[in-house]
Amino acid sequence: MKKTIILGALLVCSVLTAQTTVKGNVFEDLNQNGKKDKKEKGIANVAVTNGREVVVTDKKGNYILPVENNAIIAVIKPSGYKILVNKDNLPQFFYNFKPEGSPKSKFDGVLPTGKLPESVDFGLLPQKETADFTALIFGDPQPYNLEEVDFFTRGIVSEVEGIKNIPFGLSMGDLVGNDLSLFNPYIQAVKKIGIPWYNLLGNHDLNFDAKADNLADETYEAHFGPANYAFNYGKVHFIILDDVLYPDPRDNEGYWGGFTPEQMQFIENDLKTVPKDNLIVMAFHIPLSEPDVKDDSFRDSDRQKLFELLKDFPNTLSLSAHTHMQRQDFFDQKDGWLQEKPHHHYNIGTTSGDWYSGKLDEKGIPISVMRDGTPKGYAFIHFAGNQYTVDYKTAGKPQDYQMKVFTPKVVAKGKRTKSGVFVNFFMGSKKDKVVYRVDQGEWKEMEYVQAEDPSYVALVYEWELSEVLMPGRRSSDPEKSTHVWRGNIPSDLALGEHTIEIKATDMFGKIHTSSSNYRIDKVK
Repeated sequence: MKKTIILGALLVCSVLTAQTTVKGNVFEDLNQNGKKDKKEKGIANVAVTNGREVVVTDKKGNYILPVENNAIIAVIKPSGYKILVNKDNLPQFFYNFKPEGSPKSKFDGVLPTGKLPESVDFGLLPQKETADFTALIFGDPQPYNLEEVDFFTRGIVSEVEGIKNIPFGLSMGDLVGNDLSLFNPYIQAVKKIGIPWYNLLGNHDLNFDAKADNLADETYEAHFGPANYAFNYGKVHFIILDDVLYPDPRDNEGYWGGFTPEQMQFIENDLKTVPKDNLIVMAFHIPLSEPDVKDDSFRDSDRQKLFELLKDFPNTLSLSAHTHMQRQDFFDQKDGWLQEKPHHHYNIGTTSGDWYSGKLDEKGIPISVMRDGTPKGYAFIHFAGNQYTVDYKTAGKPQDYQMKVFTPKVVAKGKRTKSGVFVNFFMGSKKDKVVYRVDQGEWKEMEYVQAEDPSYVALVYEWELSEVLMPGRRSSDPEKSTHVWRGNIPSDLALGEHTIEIKATDMFGKIHTSSSNYRIDKVK
């Protein structure tokens, strides 16, 4: 009788353990079949997470983690290894554990997974990784219908389809526009690029019928896996986060930018596994920065907690999208940053531009210039060890198209004029230097101004001034840009055409040039 009781107790303990812990192995999947075969060895010192705790594998590649129902277990890719992708080029670095499946919702979530397997294993493939590499970054594809998926495919994806020497890409949230049935068409579009593609969650990728924040990303998880994860490449550690609090904890309506306590624990635990001299790149949808005092788009206490977690890492960069404008922000000690060197936050221009608005180009695709005058496009981030530079690529334009110059077409000879030459330097910030000269004369420094880009103003109000209906959809009203410069237009030169040259030096020391013309004429 006593033996029976003891055996029963052991069985109960075993069941409890199976439901409260997960164990597994990270191994070299040399035959790429997704299963650990006898001859495939485990990999030591690889981080694995349940979304909160982070552990590293032992010398045989084994790990054990606490786990709750509705968790996602994920391996954190180490440098020198490749994560296998599925047929859609989505990295398979996670295991969804939802025994009952996702709650019923308008859009389907994860199907029931049943009980936890005896071992949750992750196969990795050794690969050579150089310290110098480039990542391709998309801001807000955000199609609201299949027609806009087509605009995205033909206007953006087609430019980079089959791209070489780019190890992976990342979309910065708002993968779709509220209709989560468009996740699959979006996936099929991005698949054509032909490289592993990571994603993060935006405020238009949510299950809006969810009553709690932890249930708002169920459909996203069914398609892409965890909304919070990390991976390494070279000397760069990427942390991808869902920073959309939904419903907004202040009034239970809408959303707010910020992080949950569980996410903060994940970041803290994850960073314990990262060498201090690595570059930390954090990517999330809603910007950390708030351009004016009335802006309360991100919870201040969460930003400060994040800064505290990063204080011992001298090399950092954070990325966002969301605003459908482009901006460079620099946090220093007066902003709560805890290091002498300011933190760079890059709010990336979007692939959908101004939500697929504006005139149609020769392909019938909206030109979709953003409200600050930034053309739609995408970014290349070039990494060299723990340092980086950024290039913004305007869709449909050459790589060297980095600014838009606005000048009057004609000015009166010898007359004072308030007209000026304006330069919208798309990657620019107040820290940058922009100079100009007329007819190869003396270079003069342009004045940095926070103003609406007159080129964009002209585009918008062309709709009001047209006497016939224009194809496409009117663009959004202009907003002040953070990358516009102004110079005076000389009117005391000879009659005829004059050439203005522009030279802009960006934050990385790269020089970009452009030019324009205007005419001086007599008043008749």
